[in-house]
Amino acid sequence: MNRNLLIAVAATPMLLAGQALAQEVIETAPSEGGDPVSVAEIVVVGHATYRNRSNETAPVLAYDQQYFQRFEPLSVGDALRRVPSVTFLSDVLESDGARLRGLDPGYTQILIDGERVPGAGVDRSFFVDRIPAELIERVEVVRSSSANRSGDAVAGAINIVLRDAMTLDGGYVRAGALYYDDDQWAESLGATWGGAVGPGRLIVSANLQGRRSPKDKFSERYDEPGGTLDNVEVQTDVRDGRDYSFNANYQVPLMGGELELAGVFVRTDRYQDEDSWEYRDGVQDEANLVSVNDNNLDILTDNLSLRGRWRGEILGGETTLRLGYANISDEQEEFEGESEYLRDGTPFPDEDRYTADLIRTDILDEEWTGRISHERELGAVTLEFGLDGSSQTRDSLIIEADRIRFNVPNAPGVRPNVPPFSGFAPVAGGDSVIEETRIDPWAMISGRAGAVRWEAGLRYEATKTTITDETAAPADRVRTSDYAELLPSAAIRWSISEDDRITASAARTVRRPRFDYLSPALLEEEVGDSDFIGNPGLQPETAIGFDVGYERRLGRRGVAGLNVFYRDIDNLIELVNTGVEGSEGPGTFIYSVDNVGDGQVWGVELDLSTPLDALGLPDTGVFFNWSWLDSQVDDFMGERRFNGQSDQVLSAGFTHDITAWQTAFGATYYHQGDAFDRVLAEEVRTAYGDNLELFVERRFGENVVLRLTGTNILDASKDEVFDKFDNVADQLARDYDEYELESESAGPVWQVTLRWTF
Repeated sequence: MNRNLLIAVAATPMLLAGQALAQEVIETAPSEGGDPVSVAEIVVVGHATYRNRSNETAPVLAYDQQYFQRFEPLSVGDALRRVPSVTFLSDVLESDGARLRGLDPGYTQILIDGERVPGAGVDRSFFVDRIPAELIERVEVVRSSSANRSGDAVAGAINIVLRDAMTLDGGYVRAGALYYDDDQWAESLGATWGGAVGPGRLIVSANLQGRRSPKDKFSERYDEPGGTLDNVEVQTDVRDGRDYSFNANYQVPLMGGELELAGVFVRTDRYQDEDSWEYRDGVQDEANLVSVNDNNLDILTDNLSLRGRWRGEILGGETTLRLGYANISDEQEEFEGESEYLRDGTPFPDEDRYTADLIRTDILDEEWTGRISHERELGAVTLEFGLDGSSQTRDSLIIEADRIRFNVPNAPGVRPNVPPFSGFAPVAGGDSVIEETRIDPWAMISGRAGAVRWEAGLRYEATKTTITDETAAPADRVRTSDYAELLPSAAIRWSISEDDRITASAARTVRRPRFDYLSPALLEEEVGDSDFIGNPGLQPETAIGFDVGYERRLGRRGVAGLNVFYRDIDNLIELVNTGVEGSEGPGTFIYSVDNVGDGQVWGVELDLSTPLDALGLPDTGVFFNWSWLDSQVDDFMGERRFNGQSDQVLSAGFTHDITAWQTAFGATYYHQGDAFDRVLAEEVRTAYGDNLELFVERRFGENVVLRLTGTNILDASKDEVFDKFDNVADQLARDYDEYELESESAGPVWQVTLRWTF
């Protein structure tokens, strides 16, 4: 009932769009700069803000930082829950791997200031919760690719534009605190300043953000659906840490053009503490305690991105020279200790066996990028061409210690002294270097014919990859592959009236193979009881995509849009059975991956952002984003959706300003549909509870704003159903190894923030 009411309220302006006054609205071209504005106009807003109406020919949605700021998102991931078609399969209170149009994060390209950034994940994705929301100037959702952008964006791209030297004039400080459901506090501190320095302009920002995520989990495990309850597990999961960030941008006239130097550094220092208690037959008392597990993960991740760019007039046109460097350093240490009881029938506190494991991960991923491009007018058209190049090196070392295991008869409540871990050695596939070099020439032309703007381009991406894996068989330790793809693209924008326009675009894009799929190392019992070995000769997945959209201006400041998309994906990478017997003997096999399938993805996206001028409520703004998502792919069991794709996602909300009181309040509602995953030997169904966020703010003059926000007001949960099997034959026959129901929940998070501008 509440959801339907909110949808009705948010959608009302669309029904009344014809009554809205057709007045001038500012159209923002994200690539264009302007004079810096007073910092108070950005930080102490005092009025609702809405989606920009982009001037790009290709379909791009642009959202300024003020669109998100009032709800005080902690990270870019939190902010993305207010834009269309972005879902997550994260834990409750987490927003890490963005799934544009519901697809796996590897299908979404994450950019920072238009540049690719390496991520720690093996699927090449970048966790957007690593970037504090305080750093962003705007977020661009790029629905369809153009020739001047990297082509690895099957689902689309999300460009996180950081504040540059031309963003603002002045400074502000931010101080706040967050209160969590487990009665713990975290700090939130930051400062930003922008102004003239020497012949140019400089902006610098520094932030410290406390982060905490306390959750409770409960699992029930059966022998099969509707069968006998075997055990239950009660678990606490607390993720505690801090994000430290610093960014700077300097722009200065040089040699008849403009030189821009920019850099951003983000450190995530995080500790994850999971403790669980397993009980037999669902009876939660000491007499039925089966085991106690302590799982701790210490994470230190550094992201560094540096960029230099010069742009100026050369040879009758505008030339751009750009050089960038980005890296991610990810260091993790995971400890797991388990005490077992009831092995001899004697209940707690007698401990029967203690087992401990330790694994360390050290990943350094570095990428150098460069571009030279030239743009010039040729009569009625504009020609733009260039050459992009990159060199990426991913060095991974994952080592584990010898397992410690003690049988502990008759030692009530006392664990024997545990010797230090020893015998560290790389895990299979855990000592590797992947080098990838790309050369991407491209060209595009654009023009205007009356009310129609158009562009067409061609991009050629040539990639060479070398994999060196010291844990593979000697003959396979160094493997090289190369491939090249031709990526055409085209887009038009037709302004059928002053308020209405239609966009259409088509583009061919790619998704490069996951890093772990390239390793030729043999991983035993990786697929149920069967083994897995990677395929260094994998080719990228390719897709032909189409987007058709309609957009209408609503009054002076509002905009509503409807978009339909389709992706036809070829060369899907799927698990295949090599037919070779696995390490566990008859009935098990060695599985690998190959380009064997195809799939289709489609959906409808609706977005609305407008004040209620037509209802006589100019100080009330609403936004409404709803996407219906679907797909089809055939696997070893038949037809299914793409793994992890939710069937819909909805975000809606409002803000209301009481000008006379210098006060404002608002709410955001987020709903994500169910998702299904099916891989060899396991299937997962995931459902999320709805999330409600609130804010109230009070402004003091033109320089101070005090804001209180609440997140997860509805105590959202994540509920998963696991169907587990020993092997594929059992999966086809529905002969279960285990059937598990797991629920994870968390309470509200309250945040108070004070901003003061100067």
